Amino acid sequence: MATTAKSRDVNQLAKSILDQATGVEPKEKAPPAKNSAAVELGKLGGKKGGAARAAKLTPEQRSEIAKKAAEGRWSRKK
Repeated sequence: MATTAKSRDVNQLAKSILDQATGVEPKEKAPPAKNSAAVELGKLGGKKGGAARAAKLTPEQRSEIAKKAAEGRWSRKK
């Protein structure tokens, strides 16, 4: 299981202990299959998007966006 004992609800923890005691294996769900054609199209658009946006912006606009991003990163509480 991906969750740890600390992140589990009391009921989830009790069930996992019971499963271990009785030898029952947890059922894991298979990840959903991805459509390979859709994945390829997504990759194409993603590669073009950032460069196309940067080409349209003026240096002042890019600088303003960068300042806003840096401010957002540094203002977060840890």
